[in-house]
Amino acid sequence: MNWSFVIPYFNEVDYLPATLDSLAAQTLRPFRLILVDNASTDGSAALARRIGATLADTDVVHLREDRPGKIHALETGLAAVTTPFVAFGDADTVYPPHYLATADAAYAPGVVAVMGTDVPGADPAAALRKRRHVQVASRVWPKQTHTGGYGQTFRTDAVRAAGGYSERWWRYVLEDHEIMQRVVKQGRVVYPFDLWCVPSDRRNDRSAVNWTLAERLFYHFTPAIAKDWYFYRFLGPRLAARRMDNLNLRDKTWLDKPAPPR
Repeated sequence: MNWSFVIPYFNEVDYLPATLDSLAAQTLRPFRLILVDNASTDGSAALARRIGATLADTDVVHLREDRPGKIHALETGLAAVTTPFVAFGDADTVYPPHYLATADAAYAPGVVAVMGTDVPGADPAAALRKRRHVQVASRVWPKQTHTGGYGQTFRTDAVRAAGGYSERWWRYVLEDHEIMQRVVKQGRVVYPFDLWCVPSDRRNDRSAVNWTLAERLFYHFTPAIAKDWYFYRFLGPRLAARRMDNLNLRDKTWLDKPAPPR
């Protein structure tokens, strides 16, 4: 078994079934599915166990992390990985059946991370434009991140050598960008055109979890050699001043929207 897929979750009873169904359909088998409950209170853990028990050819591991915050759940999930490769995903994201197989095929020598592109599920033309855009952007800025936490895969030894997920490195939002500026020092990162996934569009208000336009532009134009300075001396203190720590990811600002059918 070469792959583990880590899904942290907190109160995801409405979205978790579709995510797990998509992972059950993966063509690359077997793999280990590590589900990390970040102290859910809505029955998500029981639901994950019920669905997990039905998944054939999948070694399902259920973990619980009581420290609130996605960074802690990610740290716990990575600690349980024993396979050479690991994918991290979100509990509200649908992964096409070829997702793991496509990532696996992209790990040539020297490649330490293979990243997926997020696309809208209901608009094929927009999805194609997004995939093409990421192809260009990842070539123009090869040392930067063009993928969120829904679509990151790593060589396990490389992400651990980079320090993994830990609050000692980063306690704010945008942990998916921060970890990549450490991982990219370990080797090459690639963005296969056919590696994509469909996150939910539920988070229409990103004010509590996002950076400003100026901070984003500064990120793009800060040279790779200065990225440590950018994150730890510039962006981190700014996010701290705005109280944009990892706990903001637990705020479910979309609850006034109807949940998808189950």
